Amino acid sequence: MSHLDSLNPAQRSAAEHTTGPLLIIAGAGAGKTKTLTHRILNLIKSGIAPEHILAITFTNKAAREMADRVRALLATEASVRHGAKAGEPFVATFHSLGAYILRAEHEATGRGTHFSILDDDDTNRLLKQAIIAQQLDPKQFEPRRLKNAISREKGELLTAETYAARVGNEYFPRIVAGVWKEYERLLVQEKAFDFDDLILHTTLLLSERPDIRAKYQARWTHIHIDEYQDTNVAQYKLSKILGGDQHNICVVGDTDQSIYGWRGADFRNMMIFEEDYPDATVVLLEENYRSTEHILAAANDIIKKNKVRKDKTLFTNKKGGEKISIVSTLDEREEARFIAKTCRDLITQGVSPKDIAILYRANFQSRALEEGLLARDIPYQVLGVKFFNRMEVKHVLAYIRAALNPDATADIARILNVPTRGLGKTTLAKVLAGDEASLPPATKEKVASFRTILADIARAAETYTPSLLIRYTIKQSGLEEMFLKDREEGEERLENAYELVALGSKYDTLPLGEGIATLLSDAALASDQDSLGTHTKKQVDAVRLMTVHASKGLEFPYVFITGMEQDLFPHRGFDGPVRNPEREEEERRLFYVAVTRAEKKVWLSYAHMRTVFGSKNVNTPSEFLMDLDEAYIETAEEIGGDEEDTEQHEGERMIEYL
Repeated sequence: MSHLDSLNPAQRSAAEHTTGPLLIIAGAGAGKTKTLTHRILNLIKSGIAPEHILAITFTNKAAREMADRVRALLATEASVRHGAKAGEPFVATFHSLGAYILRAEHEATGRGTHFSILDDDDTNRLLKQAIIAQQLDPKQFEPRRLKNAISREKGELLTAETYAARVGNEYFPRIVAGVWKEYERLLVQEKAFDFDDLILHTTLLLSERPDIRAKYQARWTHIHIDEYQDTNVAQYKLSKILGGDQHNICVVGDTDQSIYGWRGADFRNMMIFEEDYPDATVVLLEENYRSTEHILAAANDIIKKNKVRKDKTLFTNKKGGEKISIVSTLDEREEARFIAKTCRDLITQGVSPKDIAILYRANFQSRALEEGLLARDIPYQVLGVKFFNRMEVKHVLAYIRAALNPDATADIARILNVPTRGLGKTTLAKVLAGDEASLPPATKEKVASFRTILADIARAAETYTPSLLIRYTIKQSGLEEMFLKDREEGEERLENAYELVALGSKYDTLPLGEGIATLLSDAALASDQDSLGTHTKKQVDAVRLMTVHASKGLEFPYVFITGMEQDLFPHRGFDGPVRNPEREEEERRLFYVAVTRAEKKVWLSYAHMRTVFGSKNVNTPSEFLMDLDEAYIETAEEIGGDEEDTEQHEGERMIEYL
């Protein structure tokens, strides 16, 4: 029996393709990961060494899943397991790939093997310094606004120098250019890269250095790019460089699921793939294995109105299924009460809370929904509380980064007085300025003790595996003692710190030095989806709350899509009701993504009145609801609350199914 026998004809066609460019148009739930992993196995069985295969995707979660599934497939194949082939395919996100290459080519970058990767907070801190250095007011020129402007330009493959050369005399662009130049100087000084630099500098390095480019083109002869519709200019260019002259490049994606145009993604990269590679083979994956027939019928009706797309129609063998419910409520409180009651009913019937997702278009909507779930004592988790953003975890990682990179001022600023050493802002300023000689003797001794701790950790890193190094750091830094003294939250914080030890053990098999560097990169590049518990051993059984954007790539048996009101979903943005065809199509794609997250049942709810930023708005139902055929829309009797709710809300309760 062939390993390809479990694939449908379209999937098998893609998996059996081994040479030249391949475009896989994969609809939602159409088994693209299964197809890709079986294609990788087929390449290996056909004689391609595993280490010559590269697979790139966008999230850590997707990369881990793909890597695990490839290993599992390889483990079942005796011809591969006992053959002469060694190594594994390299599976990574775009950003972790960039970090890997920049570490390996540290002599060319000049920022060392243990460069820091700045998170959002550190980026904003450095930008604030740059703004002040330009004699500007950070309150007038907010760091986050400038960060977004610079990030967009880096995604277009522009550097501070190339940007400054093209902006002319326009006021705000000139401000951006000046701040950006100073910001780059600070990045070099701290031996750091920001998130966008990992792709920008990697792409520029491979473009400008033929010797380095040739090395990686020879190393990875067969390239796979997942979610190709979400690539920006820099990622598109990097993909083409890695593909080289052999053109053994396979891209997978779905123009109907391109929802990140606001941050530079351009689904047209997928539309022009056949122009870039005229000899490309195209395979369409349309059979959906996730959702019922009614859900897919709705999804097809939603997306067919878009004009700029690669045409396809999803189908499934899961005939019928529960109809989609449209729920009208008086306001956001009633919407939340209805959803909470329905969640409670599902849980009572035996549904696991983690199998329920509540999606919303804008973050502000979560407040009322959380209150509704709390009132019914329903466990919930808001996507976005990253494990690596927990204070105690950031402290441990900061000690390790500062030990390995003495120029990491952000990390030194975080931990210089953690645990408390009696070192204040003045001392910190002098330490960061390299003026420790002017400190009082007692203060100088405390700083020297801090430096000794970092030196001890740095020495330990030379011989310890990542898990042992993390355990050593927790103790040597004094963090363990500090947490044990905290009677309120200390125990939980210490547990989280030691959860990092468990995570570190996953990197223990990597070569010494590479393991801790990879862990630090993964921590810096963790996405919101990592908060679902897949990155650590903890798995929270709770209803999931998240934006529709954050739900991309996830699936749940039961899905509530809330706020289905005109100007909220579709969102009108900040430029008012101006009709923008491109934005309208992206909003429709976003709704399509939301609906196709569901396996069994979808509820679409809207409120006649909703308080938005303090103002109560009267709403009309979303135009998207008009796209849905009555054949798969449910009509039901009025749904009320519990008896204890009824009297209090009798006058308000106007929940009904349309």
